[in-house]
Amino acid sequence: MQITLEADYAVRIVFALAAGQRRMGGESLAKISGVTVRFSLKILRKLVAAGLVTSYKGAAGGYELAKAPKEISLCDIIEAIEGPIHISRCVNKEYPCTREKDGECQFQCAFEEVSQSLRQQLESYRMDQFIRDEERKGEK
Repeated sequence: MQITLEADYAVRIVFALAAGQRRMGGESLAKISGVTVRFSLKILRKLVAAGLVTSYKGAAGGYELAKAPKEISLCDIIEAIEGPIHISRCVNKEYPCTREKDGECQFQCAFEEVSQSLRQQLESYRMDQFIRDEERKGEK
């Protein structure tokens, strides 16, 4: 199981904004993140819609974080791109369980427990941690 390439790139873009600590243009973010400009702009639209990034128009325009890096988790970024984290579609209440006859399906319960654990683990990683790790690497 893997996150999508789009979510991976979104993490890179948010990290670039967090580490840069300034407003940056779409082209600069694309270059720093190793993502095409077009794909970066698509990702940035989703990050803006999720309230993680703010966009500014005009000559001094660009993008910056809408929250402090310590307030943005890997979970926030991934869910902004992919929606709620579920390891199985049966955990999503929109899909009817074909095994659910007499109460809850034991597989659905197991998948929900694993999904919650994964969500909690991703929530525990904040962007400020990655900035500190990068700064420590630079000191060596």
